[in-house]
Amino acid sequence: MTTPDRRPPAPDPSAPESRDRVYRSPAGLAAGVLLLAIILWLGIDALIRGHGHTPWLALAGMLLMIPLVIAFTLRPAVYANDERLRIRNPFRVVVLPWGAVASLRSGYSNEVVATSGTKYQLWAVPVSLRARKKASRQQSRAAAQAARPGGRGRPGPFSPGSLSPESLSPVVPSEPARAQMDKIMDDLRELAGTHEHSEPAQGEPAVRWAYEVLAPAAAGAVLLAILLATG
Repeated sequence: MTTPDRRPPAPDPSAPESRDRVYRSPAGLAAGVLLLAIILWLGIDALIRGHGHTPWLALAGMLLMIPLVIAFTLRPAVYANDERLRIRNPFRVVVLPWGAVASLRSGYSNEVVATSGTKYQLWAVPVSLRARKKASRQQSRAAAQAARPGGRGRPGPFSPGSLSPESLSPVVPSEPARAQMDKIMDDLRELAGTHEHSEPAQGEPAVRWAYEVLAPAAAGAVLLAILLATG
């Protein structure tokens, strides 16, 4: 009688060794939900109450607008693990092994540069100049507070411990204030620097067009053009 094999199954070599970190824009998600609600409200109202070509125009408009709104608000995301960076932009999906990443840049937009020189924008990690200014003001206030004795304002001349070395030494903030999207870029740079030379992170970039977005949007645009031309 043979005993059953109780050894654990061998791991799948094609499966990623680490779980993805997912980065998205909360503002983009909120805007997308709001825009979709408005489009559906107006479109369904036109379908129910419209006359003549109005229901067909509403249908074509929704077929065109809904995929585009989803593409630019709900769809963008960045997935990162120990092996690769996957960028889901409005109309393309880009997969970059860390070995194929030359740099991650932050300016007026966040982008990744491949070793071939090709640049890919990170739609899910938009740059917010307002958030950067807010973080800069917080950092300035923290530095000004740290420069005071004790870090909480100058003590009075007769307060206990006013002349102690602890009260005269500045308190340095644990870390500088950073905008949320800049922190995400720091995380991605750390992953790239840590895993760029590892064997599982080698390979060539792969780019795929998002036909699930382009096809319905194109169909809506053609139907809308036909209705307007024959209107």
